[in-house]
Amino acid sequence: MNKKLIVTTLACLSSSASFAAEQTGTPEWKASAELGYVSTSGNTETNTLNAKASMSTERDKWRHKLDITALNTSDNLGTTAEKYTVTGQSDYKLKAPNYLFANINYEKDKFSNFDYQVSETVGFGRRVIDDKTMKLDLEIGPGARQSKVENASTENEATVKAGVKLDWTVSKSSQFAEELTVEAGEETTITKSITSLTSKVDTDLSMKLTYTFKQTSEAAAGFDDTDTETAVTLVYTF
Repeated sequence: MNKKLIVTTLACLSSSASFAAEQTGTPEWKASAELGYVSTSGNTETNTLNAKASMSTERDKWRHKLDITALNTSDNLGTTAEKYTVTGQSDYKLKAPNYLFANINYEKDKFSNFDYQVSETVGFGRRVIDDKTMKLDLEIGPGARQSKVENASTENEATVKAGVKLDWTVSKSSQFAEELTVEAGEETTITKSITSLTSKVDTDLSMKLTYTFKQTSEAAAGFDDTDTETAVTLVYTF
């Protein structure tokens, strides 16, 4: 996937969300597109593109969310980082504050020892805080993970996944979010944290700072067990 395809994907997702909202006549769909780009020249020439698109909707009994992210970094010697993720989740609301969920996550990191990793989880969630400024969800459930190792067959393992999701409206112009998941498998445990702070620049435009931490309990030889990523992006919401 190249930069042109990343931008095209964001544009298509944005158009789909707008079309859905127009068809229903109500603001049931929410969507956002993020883009961060850094270019340096001189002694070191690098180009970094960080992009994300999100869509979500909430109705009487259902909540749906889809996230697509892409990271591409290159220098004068070639591409040094390239990663893509797609995450989708659907929640079915039970008697408040409980719900059932189904989650699927796909990740492709060109500079890891995996061609790709896919995980699926179903389980039980509870919204322990639900007010105008703060929402806090706790989730747990069984699942499965498929890991395609480079030049090898696909590894399959059963998993148990637990997660915490926090959305906090700090003020009219600022929002803090934290998503922490622990996915324990028969062979490997993956812990991932995504922390973000969003500040409005205009009605539909915001600046977002995101810190991502990922730790794998059993990293392959020659690979670090911890990855971190810091991104500053502009976010357009509609």
